[in-house]
Amino acid sequence: MPLDGFKVIDLTAHRAGPTAVRQLADWGADVIKIEAPGGSPTDATGGRRSGPDFQNLHRNKRSLTLNLKTAEGLKIFFELAKTADVVVENFKSNVKFKLGIDYEAVKKVNPRVVYGSISGFGQDGPYEGRPGVDQIAQGMGGLMSITGHAGGGPVRVGIAINDTSAGLLLANGIVLALLDRERTGVGQWVSTSLIEAQIYMLDFQAARYLIKGEVAGQEGNSHPTASGTGMFQTADGYINVAASGDSLWARFCEAAEAPDLLTDPDYATTPARSKNRTALNARLVEIMRTRTNDEWVEVMNKAGVPCGPINTIDKVFADPQVQHLGIATKIDHPKYGPQKVVGQPIHLSSHPQPSTLKHTPEPGEHSEEILRGLGYDEAGIAELRAKGAV
Repeated sequence: MPLDGFKVIDLTAHRAGPTAVRQLADWGADVIKIEAPGGSPTDATGGRRSGPDFQNLHRNKRSLTLNLKTAEGLKIFFELAKTADVVVENFKSNVKFKLGIDYEAVKKVNPRVVYGSISGFGQDGPYEGRPGVDQIAQGMGGLMSITGHAGGGPVRVGIAINDTSAGLLLANGIVLALLDRERTGVGQWVSTSLIEAQIYMLDFQAARYLIKGEVAGQEGNSHPTASGTGMFQTADGYINVAASGDSLWARFCEAAEAPDLLTDPDYATTPARSKNRTALNARLVEIMRTRTNDEWVEVMNKAGVPCGPINTIDKVFADPQVQHLGIATKIDHPKYGPQKVVGQPIHLSSHPQPSTLKHTPEPGEHSEEILRGLGYDEAGIAELRAKGAV
């Protein structure tokens, strides 16, 4: 695998940090997950450790229980850090300094280490000490102000988009730093935050403001800028259709058997359709209700107009293309039995998909194995347990 031979110390909890580490673990890194001794049966988000969320986030890792508030626990951490390629944490920004495991401390024993951090609002600045979670960042980062129907009040997006995007961005940053280390021979501190990830994910809506001063609002299921694109009710369900631009619009009108929309001056050009968008949408609603989902999907895609149904989660995984892609990946868990988790969406031509994943470990499942690798014998491990260090 691409990251075979890279060693990662995982200090993360919640979702953003584990998302970053999962990318590294799935592609071959040896990840040691550090957990507090006597861990809770629930995870940091309140769900059960045996539940789908935790099992999906923490596969492909080894677990070491370690009390970082003890001298013995810190000693073991730094023994691991001496040979680690990567350390990842998502504490509140000041916690790592209180524990004495911040980048500068780790760098002293390992100048080659790449140290990855995720926080709510950044590592410094006026909001440095604030706790941050996904929905708070959705609100503060502008996403909720543009989600939902006009006049309906702000709406959160139905996934933890900041946690996942911040995690993916940090994983990308870590790989960049590892590549840079190949050139320079030294590591560095890589960081991102939920608020930065959210603003980055605003993408063209942020660009509209920065470049043109436009403040986007709520557009419901219509495209924010393109007319002819949106969600429509059919005879038996709902579909999305993307018929923006003159070429796609012409194909749509032909496939929908609505030639008058091409000749009507209110809808014949892109500027006209944008100007008369409300009336156009009302007309499209009438048209789309005349056929079923399957009929529209077939006729539109045959005409080269992007179109697809609004699937529930079960229908997503029943879709033949999704099944072909194999993103639902099997895991055999020794305690919980056969499982399926969300696999990798990245395809590398020189490496197979990580189709065989290792189960999410129980707390301390690999403690003895890892400690023996550091040179501790049975008596030494027993002494560490007696002191509450592991």
